[in-house]
Amino acid sequence: MHPLLAFVAEAKLVAGFWLRPGHSRSDSNVVAFTLELLARLPRQIHLRLVRADSGFCHGPWLDLLEAQGLDYIVVARLNRPVQRLLQHGLIWEPSAVPGTEVAELMHQEWGWRTARRLILIRHRLAEKDRPTGKRLVACPGYAYQGLMTSLPHRVRPLAVWRDYNGRADCENVIKELDAHFGLPQLCLKKFWSTEAALSLAVLSYNLCQLFQRHVGWLERVTAGTLRFRLFTTGGILSETGGIRTIRLAVPAAERPWWRALFDKITCPFPNCNAVGLWPT
Repeated sequence: MHPLLAFVAEAKLVAGFWLRPGHSRSDSNVVAFTLELLARLPRQIHLRLVRADSGFCHGPWLDLLEAQGLDYIVVARLNRPVQRLLQHGLIWEPSAVPGTEVAELMHQEWGWRTARRLILIRHRLAEKDRPTGKRLVACPGYAYQGLMTSLPHRVRPLAVWRDYNGRADCENVIKELDAHFGLPQLCLKKFWSTEAALSLAVLSYNLCQLFQRHVGWLERVTAGTLRFRLFTTGGILSETGGIRTIRLAVPAAERPWWRALFDKITCPFPNCNAVGLWPT
């Protein structure tokens, strides 16, 4: 399987999901996926920036983002032409980050309709404990990164690099989908049934995140924690004298927290009466 996932970074929600066969390229069907995603986004969501890894450094997709007026930062592919640029003719400028230097130029890959802004970053290995980027045999001593962006030149290269680094939190969402929602394990006999099962897993993840936001938790917890604290709590639904009652098997010390939780869930006003993570 080779799924396509799009995230709303600030809310840590999955905005779109498509399943694809395992032999698909990273950019396969990404234009159609993006068009569907943009059509289904709620009107109140305004996209500031699109961030993607090198698998989406694809000319037609970048054309689509530009036609939609969306700024983007996409990891550039360090192919042979870019590697030749790294070896010759670049003016590297030191940055505020020790051991990190930046350079930028306009670059047009084969088959692209126009040149685009390319930011190149190199990290001196001797000054980095865990350097990010790609090491090249022809350019020893450094690890390199490339970022293709539509942001204007007034946005400095280091600011573009720092802005892109926020995409790393998407990896935590993918890990949670894998660990707590069975994303890699839900494989059925038919492709479409597998996609339906995976879509339900993604929906369940979003519901867990929205629940946490509704009760006012600033610190995000995993589905395993929610299962332990809430979902597996035993109880009885009874009706006495025409009044329906939920009787939960909760220790006395935790009952005020549960009362606050129910008050928050039933409160008609948003962003009021936040509930603590767990009674101490």
